[in-house]
Amino acid sequence: MPFDMATSNRPGARFGPGAIRRASAIFDGDPQYPSGRDPFEKLRVIDCGDCFFEYERPHNAPREIENQARQIVDAGVHLITLGGDHFVTLPLLRAHAARHGPLALVQFDAHQDTWDDDGTKMSHGTFVTRAVAEGLIDLERSIQIGIRTVAPNDYGIEKLDTELCHALGGGGIAARVKSRVGPGAAYLTFDIDALDPAFAPGTGTPVAGGLTSAQALQALWALGELDWRGMDVVEVSPPYDHAEITAIAASTVVQRYLQILAARF
Repeated sequence: MPFDMATSNRPGARFGPGAIRRASAIFDGDPQYPSGRDPFEKLRVIDCGDCFFEYERPHNAPREIENQARQIVDAGVHLITLGGDHFVTLPLLRAHAARHGPLALVQFDAHQDTWDDDGTKMSHGTFVTRAVAEGLIDLERSIQIGIRTVAPNDYGIEKLDTELCHALGGGGIAARVKSRVGPGAAYLTFDIDALDPAFAPGTGTPVAGGLTSAQALQALWALGELDWRGMDVVEVSPPYDHAEITAIAASTVVQRYLQILAARF
């Protein structure tokens, strides 16, 4: 999803998918840590290419994203999306909820993205507000991890701020998430700014004091038993990256998720 027209701070996330693809080449054909297996030996994986939308008509983009995602999801395919700014998660949730019903949202993020929205805004800071209003997520089973900013609403979503996350460690984070989500369909959205800028400098709205890549990856791996129905990784902005640090982190999140899917077989 090469889309960053809903960005409030530093742009460039439209180049994120290409950067993540390039960084992922380092994994090709090798057994992966921690499973010790190459997930592509178990999974049939296709790069569907970039979502198409007309930049001259930005307000048509949400519909195009949803329609193109639904074609994949409705075919019974597990969709992993590379963003793009965090607004893209809203049309992605629409596509997934249309097939699976309301989903538990597991959101790694520095921000809650619950700012006010009257239903007409296009902002990466309001996608949760819109998802709540549209009934796309199961509030009693949703959780946000790595929060270290203040927002006006929480809608009853459980929040693990970074101080608590640092105290819990990766395993403790996972235990809290599993307790909250329980059985039932879940969707993972991973905003790369959940990581501290030391581990992800290339993002639009960096916030100091975040998770380490090790903490996030450990937590994600421990969540393999959840009933995942789809995921995205967003807010990688290559113009602000250094030595592909952020793109490597994002591609590793996706690789870890692929290993989770492969472990089902």
